[in-house]
Amino acid sequence: MPVVSAFLIPGSPLPYVQRDNPPWGAMAAAMDAAGKALAASQPDTIAIYSTQWLAVLDQLWQVRPNPRGLHVDENWHEYGDLPFDMRTDVELAAAALAATDAYGIRSKGVDYDQFPVDTGTIVASNFLDPENRFKSLVTANNLYHDWDITTNLGRVVREAADKLDRRVAIVGVGGLSGAFFRHVIDIAHDHIASEADDAWNRRILALMEAGDVDGLTAACPDFAREARAEMGFKHFAYVLGGIGGRFAGATVHHYGPLYGAGGAVVEFHL
Repeated sequence: MPVVSAFLIPGSPLPYVQRDNPPWGAMAAAMDAAGKALAASQPDTIAIYSTQWLAVLDQLWQVRPNPRGLHVDENWHEYGDLPFDMRTDVELAAAALAATDAYGIRSKGVDYDQFPVDTGTIVASNFLDPENRFKSLVTANNLYHDWDITTNLGRVVREAADKLDRRVAIVGVGGLSGAFFRHVIDIAHDHIASEADDAWNRRILALMEAGDVDGLTAACPDFAREARAEMGFKHFAYVLGGIGGRFAGATVHHYGPLYGAGGAVVEFHL
């Protein structure tokens, strides 16, 4: 079995750069717990799909052997910098890139010094692999790719890992409800922006805990529209494709606010 674990985590940098703020500190602790669970599954590679790496032409894959540097988030820059130091599984990236042809997805590798690495990818890498023990496979969120194409990206990763006998952890990086506060708030009292968003988030998480894939598939279009789920909740589509379309249930390590938007750390039971 090439996929040994799977997670859904928020890409917001707030828990990473200001974990001393209680609402965000609880999310950071959950990310730490997810990192321990990921390490326990003993993957060779962490396969990351972040909604924050945006592409509009080809499906992009990171093939630089050692992306490293310092990133400043475009929206949350006042909270601090994000250092990163990653090791790309170049062989798996090449295999995944080549495998997209069978699904009609045009792909391209990026291998440039100082090519921008997005916040969500950095947050996932730093929280889930703080000691840089594992290699990474990182692919972009193409804005023109719908739910089905994104599901196929997950399948591509699974199939490529199987061919190379890789043990892979699948990680979808993105939030739940997407309404941020547009005014300055007391961050110590951060909360979900609306009761309707909160209800939607809890409904989706309950379906995940129950392993109700059919219920999730039916609910996600309305969730994406009514709760403005981040990027149409495509990061879950990627996870679903990567794990073969089914899971036995899930552990929600934490659910909470990220400046009004919803975020959760979810570990899927395979």
